[in-house]
Amino acid sequence: MLKFLKIFIVTILIIFKQSLGFAEDTKLKIGLLVPMTGENNKLGNLLIKSTRLALNDIGTDKIEIYPRDTANDPDKTLQSAKELKNIGTKIIIGPIFYKNIEYLKEITDITFLSFTNKTEGLPKNVISSGVNSFSQLNSIKKFIENNELKKTIFLTPDLEYKSEIKKAINQSQIKIKKHYIYNTEPTKPTKQVEKITNYKIRKQNLADEIKRVENLDLDDEVKKRRIEKLEKRYTIGKVGFDSVIISDFDESLKSVITSLLYTDVSPKDKYFITFNQWFDKSLINETATQPIYFPSINKNNLEKFIKKFSGIYGEIPNHLCLLSYDLVGLIYYLSLNTDFSKSNELFKKKNSFKGKIGVFDIEDNKINHRLNFYQISEGKLKEIF
Repeated sequence: MLKFLKIFIVTILIIFKQSLGFAEDTKLKIGLLVPMTGENNKLGNLLIKSTRLALNDIGTDKIEIYPRDTANDPDKTLQSAKELKNIGTKIIIGPIFYKNIEYLKEITDITFLSFTNKTEGLPKNVISSGVNSFSQLNSIKKFIENNELKKTIFLTPDLEYKSEIKKAINQSQIKIKKHYIYNTEPTKPTKQVEKITNYKIRKQNLADEIKRVENLDLDDEVKKRRIEKLEKRYTIGKVGFDSVIISDFDESLKSVITSLLYTDVSPKDKYFITFNQWFDKSLINETATQPIYFPSINKNNLEKFIKKFSGIYGEIPNHLCLLSYDLVGLIYYLSLNTDFSKSNELFKKKNSFKGKIGVFDIEDNKINHRLNFYQISEGKLKEIF
């Protein structure tokens, strides 16, 4: 009888422990791969705080986030990912940088939501969650169609990501007149832009017109006024396009715009459209290059997030912090109606999620963003849609 009682008690304890284990296992474990050491550790720590803020705002105790260090190194990233796998993680936010994705294909039963906006060359278990070229071109396409622009040219620097741009152009089915690839060496863009805009011909047209007027049989005063008016111009003639998309950034973007201005192509006559510039203040200050247009995330939500985050943590977050915040919300949203034991199927089914950045569109292991569209004109930023 005593022996039977002991067996019964042991059995109850085992069942009780299993029930506790089950309760723990029902918590959704989200891994977070960010640089916690090294030169980018400040960014990594900001992202950790962003995900914690997201959990606090969601108000659930059914999710736990487990940060691990990538040290901005592919080998360390793989090691940390294996650690997360060993504790039962099925989905991981990160890594940040494209180079750290290299070895993650070895862990096929985990889905990684990388911060990268590159979509080419990714392992099947890695999803790009950054603001990719396709998302940006979808927004630009909407703007072009709304304004009935028919002769759009596309300028892309001769850099590695040009293949991403070409792919996105085909996928978005945006209508462009011609796509030009330009050399980014300091003196090269201007010469290429001169050819694209027929600058030398248009400049010669002006010289020819001045000479023609000089030879006209006109009153001297009338002739003088005509010539003075012509001399205020730089060129005569059409450029053959009504809008230009420049898929470039920072100083290189400004160099191309300067080349366009030099060849007498003005943003007041032609639409200057560029890619997401993250509300670069220097573009707002450059009134000579305005108006200029670009797609981006929801600025109002970004400003509210920065205010809340800095109020809590005393630090200024960047746009990746808002993305990490949204990714926690996205995972929680999917967890409500999804079996997370099949994490490799989570992002195959068509779905949408409204985050702070904007709307996430999910399908076939891809994340795209419905972006807002902005105009900078006369030193002011305006939301178009």
